[in-house]
Formats: sequence, structure tokens, C-alpha cells
Amino acid sequence: MAEEQITAPRESGAATPDARRWQALVYIALAQLMVSVDSTIVNIALPSAQRALDISDSNRQWVITAYMLAFGGLLLLGGRISDTIGRKRAFLIGVIGFGAASALGGLAVNSGMLLSARALQGAFGALLAPAGLSLLAVTFAEPKERAKAFGVFSAIAGSGSAVGLILGGVLTEYLNWRWSLFVNIAFAVVVVAGAVAVVRDEGSRPPREKLDIAGTLLSVAGIVALVYGFTLADSEGWTATPTLALFVACVVLLTLFVVVEKRSSAPLLPLRIVTERNRAGVFASQALAVITMFGLLLFLTYYFQEIRGYGALASGVAFLPMVAGMLIGAGQIASRMMPKTAPRWIMGPGFFVAALGMLMLTQLDVDSSYPLLVLPGQLLFGIGLGMAFTPAMSLATHGVEDHETGVASAMINASQQLGGSIGTALLNTIAASTAAAYLASHSGGSGIANQAAVHGYAVAVWWTVGILLLAGVLILLTNRLPKPQQDEKAAEADITPVAV
Repeated sequence: MAEEQITAPRESGAATPDARRWQALVYIALAQLMVSVDSTIVNIALPSAQRALDISDSNRQWVITAYMLAFGGLLLLGGRISDTIGRKRAFLIGVIGFGAASALGGLAVNSGMLLSARALQGAFGALLAPAGLSLLAVTFAEPKERAKAFGVFSAIAGSGSAVGLILGGVLTEYLNWRWSLFVNIAFAVVVVAGAVAVVRDEGSRPPREKLDIAGTLLSVAGIVALVYGFTLADSEGWTATPTLALFVACVVLLTLFVVVEKRSSAPLLPLRIVTERNRAGVFASQALAVITMFGLLLFLTYYFQEIRGYGALASGVAFLPMVAGMLIGAGQIASRMMPKTAPRWIMGPGFFVAALGMLMLTQLDVDSSYPLLVLPGQLLFGIGLGMAFTPAMSLATHGVEDHETGVASAMINASQQLGGSIGTALLNTIAASTAAAYLASHSGGSGIANQAAVHGYAVAVWWTVGILLLAGVLILLTNRLPKPQQDEKAAEADITPVAV
């Protein structure tokens, strides 16, 4: 079969690696941890914040949704700004802004102040996240070092949501809900102090170009419609008129966005970034994987607290096996394999290992043993995702022009954000409808409500098994990048061969 060839950017010279690059990794990873933790830490504190600020049940969802809409809607713009003004500058602005918005939220005296702060967090997070990932991409070029760096970064990115549940439980139980926001100030101060000294923007910067205003407005509106559509689907139903209207609006807006980008001389998102098949497969598989992760976090949180009666702290600690698994999968397995193994042979098996962990959790019952079922299921799931996430973070910028790494990094974040929105809405709907059907077909009795709820969780987890298998097959079919040694030899001739 013939070979497809992808032109890879040739290095202009063998630049001397920055002696402080590993210190830079620490601060970039800490910033990513701050953003990842924030995706779930507020969930644990939300009931306390609702009572303190007298937020109505109908408005409490906006504490989460305001952040999701701003973060998801502005990611592409954040990536383009990063490429335009410089990655380090964008990174520092994002960290400082995120910390300031967190302080505003922690000091909130009413719901409007808290919601505004959450939207600001999302906006600055949309600048910070792609800038951090693109800084990592241009700082570590040597394959072995790049594998280690992305192993650390992806382990933190993947486990941050679970860490947020643990940290949220500790802060809410022993201090109060405001500290779930104030804790970000400490993160921001440490990151800014360190990053100013040791982080360098190694890449070149393109000439200043006019901002693609039409593309920006269409992308923001389209992504916001999509994310909010999934949010409404979770609360109002998939066939509700507002939900369907948002999905239709999303299709129209993003179609117009593609048309505009094709004609623009300085597009917000160069379409080659998402149409190149290796990256397209990575983006799609990441969205699928995050669907399962957010679904599992949701179900196990309810299972631990509502079914098993765990407190906020104990519930958070119960997620530690997943965190440990991600650290093992990313730091001990994927990072060791990446310098000598083609990416698809790390990511594909990773998705299959994660599916095996989920397969164990389909056996979940009201009285399931935590050490014999829940713990090993979480551990396998975490190991698998750690293996799959690490090469994906690196591949997001593979073969991308140096001055476009920010927007490419934004796309991997956007795919994960989309997966999180879908996972919460889709899997929660499946679990709720299954539980309702179970109650309708079984006579009432002691504990029937709990049995119905857990049955709903188990059925939804079966769906995640299928989704992870699909992600694994997808990456095996779409990714044809060779192992790094072959990639390096081909780069000497300015061409990266990709066997099809």
C-alpha cells in the first residue's frame, strides 16, 4: 500500500536546550493542575455556596455552566491570542487573571458576583490552557525528554478532576466553600513567581495579523450553543424545544465558521489543523475518552455519597485509585514507551485497558466491595487513560507550524471540553431513564430506590465500555505516525513518512 507523506517543519538549527526547562515544566504543570482541579472542586462546594448565597435551585447550575460556557467558547480565541502575543505572555496573563477571578468568587456576597467570577475564570482558563500546552511543545523537542514532559503534564491534566473532588472535600469539610476558590490564589502566586524566572518562549512569533473577527464571533457562538445545548439536554431533556434549537443553531453557526475560515487570509483556525487525519483521530478519540471520565466521576460521586453514605472528604479520597492509575499510566508506562513505540500502539491499548476497568464497574451493586471491585476498576481505568492521554497531548501539535501551536493546543482542550459536556448530559440521561424504568417494573420495597439508581449507573457504564472500545479502534485506524526514531530520520530529509 502506498505511503502518505506529511511535511514536518524542519529545525533551523540545533538549539541548545534550556537548562531550566524541567523547572519550567513544574510551573506549567501546576497551572494546568489549577485549571483541571477547578473543573470539579466547585461541584463539591456547590451545596454550601448555594445555602450561603441563597441561590435558587434553578440558578445553581449556572455556577458550573458559566465556567463551562466561557472556557469552551473562548478556547480557540485564547489559542490564537497565545500565538499572536507570545505564549509566555499569554500564559502569565491567563494565570494572573484566573487567580484574580478566583479571589472575586471567594469574596462573593451574592449569586451575581459568584457567577461573574466563574465566567471570568473560564475566560482566563481559555487563554491559559492552550498557552501552557504550546509552551510545553516548543520547550521539549528531544523525543525522550518530550515523552517524559508530556507524561507529567497529561497525568496532571487527566487526574486533576479527581484531585478536585478530593481537595474540594477537604476544604469544604474543614474550612468552608469559599476556600475552594481561594486555593487558586496560592496556585497562581506560585506559578507566576516561578514562570517569570524560568519559563521561556522558545518558538518564533508570526507577523502581527488582523484578528479574524467573523471567525471569532461564529466560533464562540457555535461552541457556546453546543455546550449549552448539552447542559440543557441534561436538565430539560434531549427533545425539549430549547435544546433542539441550540443544536440547530450550533450546526448553522459552525458551518458558517468553516465557510469563513476557508476564505480568510488569516483564519482563527487554519482548517489543516483539524483535517489532517492523525490529529483528527486524536481530537475525536480524546472527546470520546473524556465522555467516559466525566460520566464515571458523576456516577461514583453519587454512588459514594448517596448509596454508601460517604462524607465529602471520604468520597474524594475514594477516587484516589483513579488518580494513582493515571500517574502510573502516564508517567511509568506511556512516557517510557513513547520514544520507541508508534503512538497508536500506546493509545489504542490504553483505551482497551480503560474499557476493561469500566467492564469491571458494570458489576456495580448496592453492596459491592470497594477493595475487590471499585478500587481495581478505577485503577485499570486510570492506567488506561493515562496511557492514552500522554501521546495525545504531544500529537496535538505534531507537524504544526511553530506559530500555530497555540490554536492546535486549543483544539485538544476543546475536544476534551466537548467530551465533558456530552458525558455529563448523555450518560446522566441514560442512567436516569434506566433507573425510572427499573422502578416502574419492580414492586416497591426496602432499598428499591437505591437498587434502581445503581442499576442505572451500571447500564450507563456499559455504554462507556463501548465508547472506549470505539476510541481505541478509531485511533488504530486513523493514526499512522511511525515510532520516533523513524520520525527523526525522516525529518532530516524534511519529510515525515506515514504508512497508510
